[in-house]
Amino acid sequence: MPKTTPFHNCLAPYNETGIWKHWSGYLVAPRYQYSTIAEYYAIRNSVAILDTSPLFKYRISGPDALRFLQSVMIRDIGQCKIGDAQYTCWCNSDGFVLQDGVILRISDDNFRLTAGEPSLHYFRATASTLDLSNLEIEDLTNDYGILAVQGPHAYSTISQLTDATDSLSYFELAQTEIEGSPVLLSRTGYTGDLGYELWIKAEDADRIWQCLISAGHDYNVIPIGLEALKMARVEAGLLLLDVDFQSARFAWVDEQRETPIELGWRWMLRKLAHDPRDFIGRDAIEKQMTEGSNRWTTVGLSIDWNDYERVHLEAGIMPPKYELYCESTHNIYRRGSHEWDYAGYATSFLFSPILKKPIAIAKLPNELAKPGTEVDLEIPIIKKNRNVLARVQRMPFFNPTRKTDQPARKAAL
Repeated sequence: MPKTTPFHNCLAPYNETGIWKHWSGYLVAPRYQYSTIAEYYAIRNSVAILDTSPLFKYRISGPDALRFLQSVMIRDIGQCKIGDAQYTCWCNSDGFVLQDGVILRISDDNFRLTAGEPSLHYFRATASTLDLSNLEIEDLTNDYGILAVQGPHAYSTISQLTDATDSLSYFELAQTEIEGSPVLLSRTGYTGDLGYELWIKAEDADRIWQCLISAGHDYNVIPIGLEALKMARVEAGLLLLDVDFQSARFAWVDEQRETPIELGWRWMLRKLAHDPRDFIGRDAIEKQMTEGSNRWTTVGLSIDWNDYERVHLEAGIMPPKYELYCESTHNIYRRGSHEWDYAGYATSFLFSPILKKPIAIAKLPNELAKPGTEVDLEIPIIKKNRNVLARVQRMPFFNPTRKTDQPARKAAL
């Protein structure tokens, strides 16, 4: 039987469609309204609330907590100060990515971590292999719910309930209270916009939900489902597990596995030359970086609108625009004299409502990964595949300054 999140009873009345899907065994709404576009624009124009409680949540604590994370994560967690969050990933010994997640540092030896797949057994087994005994790894998934409050008015909404937002910079966190209930608040999110995420004890879920809805009333706050979130994350150039990459743990062959370099996460390793840690997968990753032997690179694609319109009109239809999001594979070919010269593939495709054009996240060989490079993207139109011009573009596609800028503080009463 599927489980429900701590916020399910609050969210169910908003679900006009009556449609629920499974996410890690929990019921979640793909959308609450009949049209996803209104929920998408809540992220970009006002404020939206998303229930991300199905994420797996862990507490890693004890004198050996930092040593454990330093041995597992590819980023130097020692550089993550108390009160900071850090996006990172962890790999197997061959340097292939197992998962990505966000680490929150509460104190010297107390961390929280989110993950898309269950990782408790892996973490505990790895700790045992490393002979780390002064360490506790706990699964908090059922104890806490998480709400993501995202959009231009996210600050204005939450700042009515706590002053902790005033001092939070991008990827910082604070322990605070809302209506007397403890909340772990971080300035993080998966939309590429101004936003916050709140860890809330399951027993406090109803009360804090009502507080957020009341605080966001003047900003037209609405709950959003996964469809709107996925649209926003493509614009932000954020990769999705099981869509843009697979966990090396569940892949059958190495062709399905990818390294941090191949996923475009080289930035996580900028200081590797000055980092003495012997984390899992380091040797393989360092060798790939030195030799430049990555098989492909994850890039953004901007689809040429004139060509996109042309191929649809030639098929006798208008080009689709709104609510066009696709997670299926689209082949990519080299442009030139040889037709159907396979080059790579796109994993996520979206007609961006705010950019007014189609975009995609794709895998291309190194020689085609330079921004501005032209390729042919294959798209299906009325049971026939057609090629459309696309150009490599750096991600994120959409990157508003409000995401990282310090919001204007509330005026003194």
